[in-house]
Amino acid sequence: VSKSMKILEEQLGCSLFIRNKYGVTLTEEGKDFYNNIKPAIEMIEHAEETLKETLNLSYGTLTIGISNTLTRKYLLPYIKIFNEKYPQIKIKISTSPTFELITQARNGLIDFIILNLPYELPLDFKEIKLKKIHDCFIASNKWSELKNKIIPLKEMNNYPLILIAKKSNTRTYLDNFCEKNNIILTPEMELESHSLVTAFTKIGMGIGFATKDFLSKDLKEGSLFEIKTNPDIPPRYIGITYLKQKQLSKASLIFLNLLSNTKN
Repeated sequence: VSKSMKILEEQLGCSLFIRNKYGVTLTEEGKDFYNNIKPAIEMIEHAEETLKETLNLSYGTLTIGISNTLTRKYLLPYIKIFNEKYPQIKIKISTSPTFELITQARNGLIDFIILNLPYELPLDFKEIKLKKIHDCFIASNKWSELKNKIIPLKEMNNYPLILIAKKSNTRTYLDNFCEKNNIILTPEMELESHSLVTAFTKIGMGIGFATKDFLSKDLKEGSLFEIKTNPDIPPRYIGITYLKQKQLSKASLIFLNLLSNTKN
């Protein structure tokens, strides 16, 4: 300590301390110097304490970009688990379209994005697959003659199709798959959300297209049934993406590790 005090005095070119047999006191220059740097010292100490709290997960915010459907059907159980273990960490959800979430991630407004894959991501974003999911055509008992049959995919146009709007990842995935098989589906209805597609399908308005993994209750109870097609719609994934250059916080890493436990 004495050596550090002497070095400081040499750097400043004046005496800061009065040394005697009773101890050390400040000179007038020392008092002035201390009063000037005290606010800076307090700011540094506060920053250190805040960092410790963040690393100990006793403080901080986790901001996730995700669709409304994935929030309800996939994310909520994990938010519950994380919140019970780390209640001091605030969780914010942004449910803009994926292309807008990517811009938000670039601007540092969100930590990572949960989305349906495949998605044509920019080269500066990292992609991690989490959970395999399956999409299928669905119908109510109004169309019971289609149960236990395999319908050629091109013949789905013979029925009133209810599809989610083109801007969604699910619709893009379906359209791309159909295009590879030289098929163009012409829906009778295009709706803005998966929940609306399911609701209109349940009341018999047509044949819907949705994610089978999110309809287990309806399929089990029999309010909806799956229609098999040839070719069958291949599986895809729920995944996460974030900027490759981004240094994720400890809270983000723990949450992503929680999600990764479902990887298959």
